[in-house]
Amino acid sequence: MEYAKLKLSEEKVFKDPVHRYVHVRDQVIWDLIGTKEFQRLRRIRQLGTTFLTFHGAEHSRFSHSLGVYEIVRRITDDVFKNRPNWNGKDRLLSLCAALLHDLGHGPFSHSFEKVFGMDHEEFTKQIILGKTEVNEVLRRVGRNFPKKVAEVIAKTSENKLVVSLISSQLDADRMDYLLRDAYYTGVSYGHFDIERLLRVMRPHEDQAVFKYSGMHAVEDYIMSRYQMYWQVYFHPVTRSAEVILTKILQRAKALYDASYDFKHEPRHFRSLFEDHLSLEDYLKMDEHVMLYYIEVWQEEDDSILRDLCSRFVNRNLFKYVEFDPAKEFKVHSRLEKLFQEAGIDPNYYLVIDSSSDLPYDFYRPGEEGERLPINLLMRNGDLKELSRESDIVDAISGKRRTDHKLYFPLDLIKDETEYGEKKREIAALLKLSQNPEI
Repeated sequence: MEYAKLKLSEEKVFKDPVHRYVHVRDQVIWDLIGTKEFQRLRRIRQLGTTFLTFHGAEHSRFSHSLGVYEIVRRITDDVFKNRPNWNGKDRLLSLCAALLHDLGHGPFSHSFEKVFGMDHEEFTKQIILGKTEVNEVLRRVGRNFPKKVAEVIAKTSENKLVVSLISSQLDADRMDYLLRDAYYTGVSYGHFDIERLLRVMRPHEDQAVFKYSGMHAVEDYIMSRYQMYWQVYFHPVTRSAEVILTKILQRAKALYDASYDFKHEPRHFRSLFEDHLSLEDYLKMDEHVMLYYIEVWQEEDDSILRDLCSRFVNRNLFKYVEFDPAKEFKVHSRLEKLFQEAGIDPNYYLVIDSSSDLPYDFYRPGEEGERLPINLLMRNGDLKELSRESDIVDAISGKRRTDHKLYFPLDLIKDETEYGEKKREIAALLKLSQNPEI
């Protein structure tokens, strides 16, 4: 029998706390899950450093990827089946793209990418098209099938309807991570009626749309998403941990470039630091590896690397104050000078972090590319953009919210055994006495 159509002799299921069960009937999907590249996702957390804020947030990219696959399976096998505008031949392509969409994520993905200027989507493409077990499985479907899957994930495929299932303003990826992240962080913000959303979803030419009768379920999703970004994804404590992790990586690279003699040589980072990272080396990087180095670097002679690693391991994070860099640049310049004079390196211990720099956003209709608006299918068959029909969504559409914070080590500033006068001036500029939360 043709491999693409081959079914398992008995359906496999994964017990899942969000979707109850993840069903696998296709041999292709089962074989992809068993590849070493996909299994690596068990060792990559879905929410990076968020576990230091919400202790339950230990879930992995593996479980999220299975969840996205399950949502797309339900769409293709139940919701879209035999409907106009849907080609059943696109089913396996949709399932594979859903399962593999996060394949290239690195350890603590966004911090890792920020420091080294990397793109997980590029590594996803390399894994799918390179000499990997995943590629071997996909090539058994067809010689060009890996390319088709990679194009859907990269949003360059001509099949825009399939792309919209994986990447759009309301897609399977976002549906799963909102529900999954809400479950594991223990918050109520991310919950919405996914059953209703799927019931009103329809295939339409180049994107999935939603029946007008289900508009309130779409509104619920949009507001859940908005709240999750500000209450969970942009949480200042999580951002503090990200700042420290970023500075650890920056310090380790700076020391490597300066030929520092590490007690624990960063062997796994060597090709990364030397800017010739191969796919083979990248796939060896996971959070177990990174956390090992952060643990052992607490023993290094370099005081900055040692201290930053100790802070991360023991959750002695930086404190923060609200800070607008555009309006308070003179204050920041003065703080940098005072930090230097007080023996605290501002390059590592005085950090402005802006939430708008992070790769999350809330719904803004009318933009091109990935920001194609959510369309409602009216009773007469016309399409109308969501915010034109929904007062709730209209109220938040196009309103970009930014948030800036200044992070610093409060314990070093309060320790006045050295440079007491300088540190008191730092405390005054940071207005620590006026901030009861610090």
